Amino acid sequence: MSTLPPPSVRKHPENSIESKIYSIVEGFETNIPIQNDRYRLSYCLYKFIQGEGDNPEILVNSTKIKIEGISKQELAKSLNEKISGLSKN
Repeated sequence: MSTLPPPSVRKHPENSIESKIYSIVEGFETNIPIQNDRYRLSYCLYKFIQGEGDNPEILVNSTKIKIEGISKQELAKSLNEKISGLSKN
């Protein structure tokens, strides 16, 4: 039996809404140390921008991410400020 290589990953263009959201959340790397938590939060924020998800105040609690060095309210406020300029394509 042989192991197959993992599937290739196609990245979004740099100016896409997905890339912008993921880069915003990556900016909180020191406050959200677990990469999977950042990915989960980014996906949920993307759904929020698309009109399908909850706002950042709810997401910070519901996604069960590990937060260090900042309160949940401060993180939610910062995320809300940074994504307020983004709109769905």
